Amino acid sequence: MTANELRTMYLNYFKERGHTEIASASLLPENDPTVLFTTAGMHPLVPYLLGEEHPGGKRLTDIQKCVRTEDIDEVGDDTHCTFFEMLGNWSLGDYFKRESISMSFDFLTNYLHIPSERLAVTVFEGDEWAPADMEAEEIWRSFGLKNDQIFRYGRDNNWWGPAGQTGPCGPDTEIFYDMGKPKCGPGCGPSCNCGKYVEIWNNVFMEFNKEADGSFTELKQKNVDTGMGLERVLTIFNGKTSVYDTELFIPVMQTLEEMIEKEGKSLPERDKRIICEHARTITFILGDPMHISPSNTEQGYILRRLIRRMIRLFRKAGINTNYLCELSEVLVEQYKPIYPELGENRAFILEQLQREYHLFSKTLDEGLKKANRYLDGIDQGGVLCGDLAFKLYDTYVFPIEFTSELASERGYQVDINGFRKKFEEHQNKSRQGAAGKFAGGLTDNNEQTARLHTATHLLNGALRKILGDEVSQRGSNITSERLRFDFSFSRKVTKEELEKVEAIVNEAIRKKIDVILEEMTPKKAYEEGAIGVFSGKYGEMVKVYTIPGYSKEICGGPHAKNTGELVSFKIKKEESSSAGVRRIKAVINEHSPSITELNGMP
Repeated sequence: MTANELRTMYLNYFKERGHTEIASASLLPENDPTVLFTTAGMHPLVPYLLGEEHPGGKRLTDIQKCVRTEDIDEVGDDTHCTFFEMLGNWSLGDYFKRESISMSFDFLTNYLHIPSERLAVTVFEGDEWAPADMEAEEIWRSFGLKNDQIFRYGRDNNWWGPAGQTGPCGPDTEIFYDMGKPKCGPGCGPSCNCGKYVEIWNNVFMEFNKEADGSFTELKQKNVDTGMGLERVLTIFNGKTSVYDTELFIPVMQTLEEMIEKEGKSLPERDKRIICEHARTITFILGDPMHISPSNTEQGYILRRLIRRMIRLFRKAGINTNYLCELSEVLVEQYKPIYPELGENRAFILEQLQREYHLFSKTLDEGLKKANRYLDGIDQGGVLCGDLAFKLYDTYVFPIEFTSELASERGYQVDINGFRKKFEEHQNKSRQGAAGKFAGGLTDNNEQTARLHTATHLLNGALRKILGDEVSQRGSNITSERLRFDFSFSRKVTKEELEKVEAIVNEAIRKKIDVILEEMTPKKAYEEGAIGVFSGKYGEMVKVYTIPGYSKEICGGPHAKNTGELVSFKIKKEESSSAGVRRIKAVINEHSPSITELNGMP
């Protein structure tokens, strides 16, 4: 079975059962600060999971592009990918556990012909906040699964959400494929990550809402959110042991091996896998309509780290030729029939890769100079401390392997344990920062979020009126305190222009204009002058929000009912986000924080 055959079979299966197909959204979540990238199909659907009516109805299906970086250290094994395609189906207050599990089991066993005895499932075992999911367990038993195929786990393994501080959440049941390996021990199961069990499908039952005080209440609308990983299922169906042995990676892997042979060098198998996997990920990120560039912040930082990791692996093997563009071109040609945006953004992808390669080459040279200075200060036979080794890694993205090699050539050692301690401290600090940073946004769906979201529409319209049609949205981010809006523009916006933009938005607020919601086809929306971030992601019907005289956009929500709810609008900062992209941070209402407070905002 080919990847496209699997995509088609999955979508047709659910469309035949009343689901409306919706297109993949951007890898950059719109107005959702809970994540840097779209990590699951639920992110574009949060407003609808919270009760808004979807133009496609109560049953949906899609193939969503996703990027997850929390398992980046696992990349190079048989199954973990940073970029992947999630095949999903959704029930928005329609069917629930039995129907969902039945369709998942039916598709896997009767359409993909996976023997039921090779399946294992996990269910929520219950805790002080929610009862054990005995219903899901009994449903699985009714399909013939035996005791040794059903595993009960706690909240860390079998509970989803909420994505923000509050919101929909609930237990899930996960489906695993037994790879046939022997058990690693008496307690071997899907949670031990020994490689015997590979997760292929997840059914999330959103039946609770987490309140601000930490309590859980039952949702009026119970939803189902499911996802099946295309890469893993394709691997299993075709009898492969690794995703790298499938058509998804074979073209780029063959190209890489030809490069290595041409250079007369060699790379470990894991390094080759990492290069190919990261090449695919960065091609999709750079090929996204949002036009994210490598940078030192947020999505751009992740993109930069992936690119530089590839370069480091090439350099480690003694390969100094820039092969990034060649690898990316292979992937563009392979995927553009499915994701045409890659072909449309080919020039941008290659431009950014060339730029980043030359920039990092300079950074590596600077790191080499700094490393030699550190080593010059060490007595013969001494040890380079972990703090300095980590500084080289963090500041200059200088690999610890490089540092160790340089030290060894001089007869020195590196305090690896000290380096690892600093590295772990950095990771923990980053996680804690992210937890605070990515709080709120559309996932909270509160009134302030709706007002700030409406303000981004007014801001977008005002920018286009003052700066012209060169302006197009490149991203946005909402917290409980402020909005951030990224837009394409080739120069710094002047103070006078910002004042005019601000005045237009406040004029709309003073007029107390009703925000009008209509449902229509994308074609009609564009004919009527509506703008949208991603023309390719829309289904047969879309929601169009109009603020007469100021804004008309295709959008999911949430929104204020009237512009007067915003009270006031104030731009606090305008700055560069990346090449050709500007960023505005702004606040609403009469209780706006001071400029000093906002200058430190993430």
